[in-house]
Amino acid sequence: MAHGAFKVLDSDIHIIEPPDLWPRYIDPAFRDQAPVGLTEDEGDLRLALHGKPWGRIAIDADRSKRRQGRNYALNQKRWRPFAERGWTSKVQLEAMDIEGIDVAVVYPSRGLFALTIPDMDPRLAAAMARAYNDWLYEFCQENPERLLGAGMISPFDVNDAVAETRRCVREFGFRAMFLRPNEVNGRNWHDPYYEPLWAALEELEVPLGFHEGSGSQLRQVGEQFGANTMLKHIYSHPVEQMLTAGAFCAGGILERHPRLRVAFLEGNCGWVPFLLWRMDEHWEWLGDIYARELTMAPSAYFKRQCFVSVECDEEPVKHVIDAIGDDRIVFSTDFPHGDSKFPRAVESFLSLPISEESKRKILWDNCAAYYGLPS
Repeated sequence: MAHGAFKVLDSDIHIIEPPDLWPRYIDPAFRDQAPVGLTEDEGDLRLALHGKPWGRIAIDADRSKRRQGRNYALNQKRWRPFAERGWTSKVQLEAMDIEGIDVAVVYPSRGLFALTIPDMDPRLAAAMARAYNDWLYEFCQENPERLLGAGMISPFDVNDAVAETRRCVREFGFRAMFLRPNEVNGRNWHDPYYEPLWAALEELEVPLGFHEGSGSQLRQVGEQFGANTMLKHIYSHPVEQMLTAGAFCAGGILERHPRLRVAFLEGNCGWVPFLLWRMDEHWEWLGDIYARELTMAPSAYFKRQCFVSVECDEEPVKHVIDAIGDDRIVFSTDFPHGDSKFPRAVESFLSLPISEESKRKILWDNCAAYYGLPS
């Protein structure tokens, strides 16, 4: 749009869902269990049910301290014009125009914490995912060429996840499905339990994005830091993505599903060279015992089927490109979250010390390959 020869496809833009999304869209049988969004300030991501916090306890406990920080006041000013107009799809498109984004794939904000209650009733979890997806489809209809949906699926019942994946792809035309990377009910992702989901995604040729959100009530890396949001957030996003990448690349999932595309979003990309080296080193050492199914090194599966997002100011991306090339990195603005660089995210990315060809691929070509769009 406004960046010369570069087209921009945001692999991970966020929306702020309306506070009443779940009471309004959920199946009537679950309405009394549907949380509502809180609106104490601009960009409030919290949910509550009957006045009790939902899904984000640790972050909520630190809230009064965080409101004293300099970034809080800056974000209140930055997001107020959007919040006052209700975070509508028109507002979203205007923000994309300001940033210079041609197309964006939409991920949730409050919805990142909708399914983070341990031992959640699988029926409620499935109903909440359906409600979010119904709303998201309507949201994207303002301009379906520019706003592309990533559907929510519940990890609490694999049959529900498969059914919702089929519905979102066939009825809504969503370009991806997403999960949080956190372990649910003691099952790792390479547990045979999830095989029907990976098979359905592969059959439908729709990719899967993993997206973390700090402060989950589910078991999460960083929880040992309690309400210290800074320390928790340092580790939760990249390390949870590393654990998930290990399950897919070294746990056999991508060996069994060679056409499945997977992305690790909003967890930085600088960890990739180290993890690929360490997985390969351990495969050479212990693979004949624990990874007999693998027919090639774990890093080869990543380079064949995985993508990872880069933050707009993540200078270590140059080392990632040196190590694995520039074909597996996708661009993200993280609008409108607290650490987003809006309205200069694309500008910031273009200042990184990488080649013009790498910038072009990361801003559009790789994202298009991941989401199955024209290059």
